Amino acid sequence: MATDSDLYTDDGVLKKKHYKRELHRLQEELVKLQYWIKENDLRVCVVFEGRDAAGKGGVIKRITRRLNPRVARVVALGTPTDREQGQWYFQRYVEQLPTEGEMVLFDRSWYNRAGVERVMEFCTDEEYEEFLRTCPEFERMLVRSGTILIKYWFSISDDEQERRFQKRSDDPKRRWKLSPMDLEARSKWVEYSKAKDEMFEHTDIDEAPWHVVHADVKRHARLNCISHLLDQIDYEDLTPDPIELPPRQDDTGYERPPIDSQNWVPARFGANPVEE
Repeated sequence: MATDSDLYTDDGVLKKKHYKRELHRLQEELVKLQYWIKENDLRVCVVFEGRDAAGKGGVIKRITRRLNPRVARVVALGTPTDREQGQWYFQRYVEQLPTEGEMVLFDRSWYNRAGVERVMEFCTDEEYEEFLRTCPEFERMLVRSGTILIKYWFSISDDEQERRFQKRSDDPKRRWKLSPMDLEARSKWVEYSKAKDEMFEHTDIDEAPWHVVHADVKRHARLNCISHLLDQIDYEDLTPDPIELPPRQDDTGYERPPIDSQNWVPARFGANPVEE
């Protein structure tokens, strides 16, 4: 039987090989959940919110990695257009909600109004207060209509966010993740905390409660969140049996054009092309 020293590093982080093994197991369960959602025409909406660099995107990637994008869809809306700014606030999010047999994962959502828009003063006090009044009723309406609504808040410490921001700044491959808004948010850490607490006070409802993920350790956050998500829906294994492949068509003597008549990508890696 494995001991803690076998599973965890000296600083308490799950070792990589054990993390990968558990992640693989959970991803197999997500595939089973996908079949169940499709077969039973479920509408599943999962909201991911939290501090910048808290790891929301990484969890979403691990959830969807083995899933059919026609069943599990990610929504990450950008800045609203002029037309969207003139709509009812929830309208552009309603357009993205799941249909039957679909799971939609919102990488940030209508809660932008209670977070960045509130702190950065992109909305008026009246718009913010109306959101706090309307949001619980909006979500209750979704749940009454049969939508399974699951909300996650990724909590990260100030020191860990600083470390991740610095890592992004140092790595050219990650630097695009640091937006001017992210940098400005660093100077408003306390204001974001106040906004989050007030948001929870109004929107942590019985029909759609918030689930907080401790996200300082990415490996732990990913596994904990995926495990919790799987626990929210009772599902059975509907994975199809292995498929017997039909025989390939016999060669009828068709002569293919020479392969050097095609524009091949230069073979800088691997072998030269062969006839398909």
